[in-house]
Amino acid sequence: MSPNHTPYNSEEFSRRGQEIYDRDVRPALRLEDEDKFVAIDIESGNYEIDRDGFTATERLLARQPHAQIWLARVGQRAAYRIGAAFARGAVAW
Repeated sequence: MSPNHTPYNSEEFSRRGQEIYDRDVRPALRLEDEDKFVAIDIESGNYEIDRDGFTATERLLARQPHAQIWLARVGQRAAYRIGAAFARGAVAW
């Protein structure tokens, strides 16, 4: 298997990532981790947390070069958003 190929379909990949996040990462989080990125290897369960998603991913890859990485953002439904986001009370432009 090449490093850029995963044996998991997208549903299984997401399920495994969310399961590890809920079981192992979430209980270890602190208030200061809000909005940080969490890079999780869905095969080993190892993870890295950082304010920068690229940095978290690179640190995990340094430890596990063939990691199957699922990325999340603490306190958010998705790691990244595409398009404009509306803040509470903000005026659309």
